Amino acid sequence: MKSILYAGDKNIYKANLHCHTMVSDGCHTPEEIKEIYMEKGYAIVAFTDHDVLKSHQHLSDEHFLAINGFEVAINETSTPGKSASDLKTYHLNFYAGSSDMAVTPPLPTMDYRDINAINRYIEERAKEGYLACYNHPYWSLQTYEDYAGLRGLFAMEIYNHNCEVEDGFCGYHPQAYDEMLRTGQQLHCISADDNHNAYEPTSPYYDSFGGWVYINSESLTYEHVMGALKKGDFYASQGPEIYEIALEGKRLRIKCSPCVSIKVYTQGRKCFTTFGEELTAIEFELTGQESYLRVTCQDKEGKEANSNAYWLKGGQVW
Repeated sequence: MKSILYAGDKNIYKANLHCHTMVSDGCHTPEEIKEIYMEKGYAIVAFTDHDVLKSHQHLSDEHFLAINGFEVAINETSTPGKSASDLKTYHLNFYAGSSDMAVTPPLPTMDYRDINAINRYIEERAKEGYLACYNHPYWSLQTYEDYAGLRGLFAMEIYNHNCEVEDGFCGYHPQAYDEMLRTGQQLHCISADDNHNAYEPTSPYYDSFGGWVYINSESLTYEHVMGALKKGDFYASQGPEIYEIALEGKRLRIKCSPCVSIKVYTQGRKCFTTFGEELTAIEFELTGQESYLRVTCQDKEGKEANSNAYWLKGGQVW
């Protein structure tokens, strides 16, 4: 039996799913964000300003889709002798499931250590139609003990560009994604900018256009795009493109833009890997014992594309 895990057979839309504007602590207006991102080939931006949900549907048209969203923080309590930069924090993005959702829900007030209350907050938002994303665990100073108990997430950030360029190269953390998957959570992974645009485009600290997702959607409408996100019809990238991931029996086929390595990670130590100068297609023979797999393609500049995890049972996708 052949299963197409991912195929770019619909319309592929480039999206930044983490963006801050002058509505909170960003330096551009939403209108300016639309202009600069469309110039770079983006069709979708999720506006996720801190602690406020605001409709940006006046920006949406046949070439651009604005997703309504907001970001919340749940911070560790400060103690004497501990600076603010040493405090752990949960940052969560919530994406509105429909374009008419434009009223900010109650903001979290629970203690940082109350994981059950945090999960209840996520569950409450899910019942209202939001998709929840767990952001930048490395920058947040969190470890497995902090995030392994999270539940109800749609996705987590595997790469955050602002954290990578502005905050000490702590934006890429694929290990945290695997650790979450090993707990049995079937969540997706996202690359995003988390842009605030405090620096000029020529600055090495400029935080736009470094992490995105390619969404495979029937059309550029709110309903279809949110449906594609929920189903996992997308992949995360810092540069490379993934064209197809297909499984036939134990044979896994991958097609991508020219890369120097293609890797398939699983739940255990086994990682299927191949290297070359310009790899564009490869097949791997799986063992049939994998509980999940995910694909990473790296280009010659060291930029990576990451597929979502695909869950298997008896060699079949489920």
